[in-house]
Amino acid sequence: MKIDLHTHVKISKKSEFMPDYFQTMVKEAKAAGLDAIALTEHFNTQRFLDVYDYLDQHYLYNDDYYEVEGLKIFPGMEVDVEGVGHILLISNRKAIVHMFKSLQPHLEEDKFITLAALLDIADSYETIKIGGHPFRPSTPLTQHEPSVLRRLDALDLNGKDLYSIGIDENKENVYWLADKLGLPVTAGSDTHQFLQYGAVLNDLEQDCSTITELKAAIKSRQYSVEISPDLHLRVRSATLAKKLMKQLLAKKEVIS
Repeated sequence: MKIDLHTHVKISKKSEFMPDYFQTMVKEAKAAGLDAIALTEHFNTQRFLDVYDYLDQHYLYNDDYYEVEGLKIFPGMEVDVEGVGHILLISNRKAIVHMFKSLQPHLEEDKFITLAALLDIADSYETIKIGGHPFRPSTPLTQHEPSVLRRLDALDLNGKDLYSIGIDENKENVYWLADKLGLPVTAGSDTHQFLQYGAVLNDLEQDCSTITELKAAIKSRQYSVEISPDLHLRVRSATLAKKLMKQLLAKKEVIS
C-alpha cells in the first residue's frame, strides 16, 4: 500500500474548503500511484471541521478511513506546539474531532500547547504521532527535549524540505535525529497542491485499514520510503501553482 502521511486538501489556512478542488486532489493522488493518504490539515485552519463534515456527508467510512473514489483517506491534523514545531496526529474520525475540540484554547500562537501536553492528549487515543519537518528553519523540532521527542512514533521526511534544503542534506539530518531518538522515518509530501503528490511516499509491505495496523507497520518499519526522481519538478511546480491560485482567490474575494 502506497501512502502519503502528510497532506492537505486546502490551498492555505485562510482559504475555504472547496469540494471541486478536493475532488481534483483525490483524482491526482490516485494518478500519482497512491492508494491512501493521511489528511493532516492544520488544526487552526479556517473552519477545520468543514472537511470532515463534507466527507461524512458524501463518503463511506470503513474501519478507520474514508473510501473516496478508491483512495483511502485516514483522518488527521497538523498541530503547532509551544516553542515552535509541528506535530502530525493521525487517528480515527472520532478521536481527531475530540482532539481538535480539546485544542480550541490553543489555536493562537501565544497559546500553543506544549509538546508534552499534546502527546498526553494524543496518547488518550490510538494515535500515530509524527514530528513534522524536524529541520525546517522556521519550525524545527530539535530544540525540544529528546525525552519528549522519543514519545513520537516517527519523524517526517518532508517533500517541501527535500526540495528547499536539499535531498542529501535533509535526509542526512532527519535520519541522524531519528537514529538518535530510536524512531523510524516516514515520508510526507506536505502538499497543498495536487502536483506535489508522489514527490515522496511510503510503500507498506501490507494493506492497512485501521490506525492500529498502520501504526504497527510504521513502528516495525515494514515499509520503504520512496523519493521521486522528479521531486524538484513536482514541488516547484506545485509551489508556483499554489502561489498563483492564492492570488486568484484573493482577487476574487476583493471583487466579491
